[in-house]
Amino acid sequence: MFRLSSEDMARRVAEDIPDGSYVNLGIGMPTRVANFVADDKQVIYHSENGILGVGPAPKPGEENTNLINAGKQYVTLLPGGCYFDNAESFAMMRGGHLDIAVLGAFQVAENGDLANWATNEDRFPPAVGGAMDLAVGAKKLFVIMRHTTRENEPKILQRCTFPLTGMGVVSRIFTDLSVLDVTPEGLRVIELFGSNTFEEVQSLTEARLLPPLNS
Repeated sequence: MFRLSSEDMARRVAEDIPDGSYVNLGIGMPTRVANFVADDKQVIYHSENGILGVGPAPKPGEENTNLINAGKQYVTLLPGGCYFDNAESFAMMRGGHLDIAVLGAFQVAENGDLANWATNEDRFPPAVGGAMDLAVGAKKLFVIMRHTTRENEPKILQRCTFPLTGMGVVSRIFTDLSVLDVTPEGLRVIELFGSNTFEEVQSLTEARLLPPLNS
């Protein structure tokens, strides 16, 4: 099957972020989304550890060791960007001031339940952290994730088996195979990548999928 690279997945997420949005990028794959903003858009990226106006990753050798995101990766600061403490940052997250949060996930259920943390200390992230605040505080929640595990087991399920981060919080799922919307009727396929067919993607998804409306 055709699978997008992590970079192309991040680029695809960036396409669906409207101009003028305030967006939090979770740790891991979501942070790559900051590298892709169309020239005709202004998107203000927020980092949980207290940055507003996060820019693309710095070029090698140009890192500012005092400027990192919540995942401890080096970032840049766009003109007009600012820093603040955790209290202000979480007030933004909890107060409904973010238009979109982009998070990774271990599992997503067909009703939009999200599981993106683990109780096993050998896994990353080892605790729920600020993801639970983002899941309920952002106006929309986008998930970026691989469609299956390394063993090719489904990660989009009828019900999550891992501890939940939030219940019914996910709006849209971006995987390496497709884009899915969480709707009252179920998971609707919005886009299939490459030569992937609806039947092929369904075979790697435990939850029942709804075909694209234009199919």
